[in-house]
Amino acid sequence: MILSIDGKGYNQEAVGTSYLTDIVWWSGTIAMALGQIGNFLAYTAVPTVLVTPLGALGVPFGSILASYLLKEKLNILGKLGCLLSCAGSVVLIIHSPKSESVTTQAELEEKLTNPVFVGYLCIVLLMLLLLIFWIAPAHGPTNIMVYISICSLLGSFTVPSTKGIGLAAQDIFHNNPSSQRALYLCLVLLAVLGCSIIIQFRYINKALECFDSSVFGAIYYVVFTTLVLLASAILFREWSNVGLVDFLGMACGFTTVSIGIVLIQVFKEFSFNIGDLNKPNMKTD
Repeated sequence: MILSIDGKGYNQEAVGTSYLTDIVWWSGTIAMALGQIGNFLAYTAVPTVLVTPLGALGVPFGSILASYLLKEKLNILGKLGCLLSCAGSVVLIIHSPKSESVTTQAELEEKLTNPVFVGYLCIVLLMLLLLIFWIAPAHGPTNIMVYISICSLLGSFTVPSTKGIGLAAQDIFHNNPSSQRALYLCLVLLAVLGCSIIIQFRYINKALECFDSSVFGAIYYVVFTTLVLLASAILFREWSNVGLVDFLGMACGFTTVSIGIVLIQVFKEFSFNIGDLNKPNMKTD
């Protein structure tokens, strides 16, 4: 199909696949794939309470790169948000747990069958069924928290499943009796991970059709990270070896990162710069 815009021929079919020949698109896609692989490896190497909040660093770094490479506007509040996100991340790193609480498949299986975690999963599943089948059809398009709650609750499965897959995969290729159990566990976690990601994509797209992407992204990060940390704390009990000072430090660091993300995302269209502070305040009688 060829359309004419401003007197010029426009090949709609060609544009639809033109990005496949764009080296920038391929570079970005490969970089994203490598980033996800690194994220997966990080979950197997360090505590979840550190990896998940630090995922927010992609927002300030992306905003800074976009301001230089794509010439997007980054106002003073956005720059302040980048600074706060980086500062909060440093605090998180300093006060995060120094060692893993679950390092083997046997420990993982024991945690997964813990009555407290099983009870938590039942509550999450009940809430998801209620949100998806009753609340979302009626109030989803008008209440942003409905779609955010669905995606965030699904994160309770996504991140622990990712970490569990990494732990189970370590025993799959070993020639011992536990390798078969590790394979079954890995397949189950892969199925849970795949289903949760597909459902999340569906409701994220629904949310972006109805609400501003900046507001959705900021609120989603805070709620998603909070629920993931809660699920990880119940399953892996990574907070058991964290003292009061470190706990308060991580809470302050996470709050600082969250404020930075809100400043970057929500106020990016806000017209304000340093030059406005030097303007005289004109008063009229």
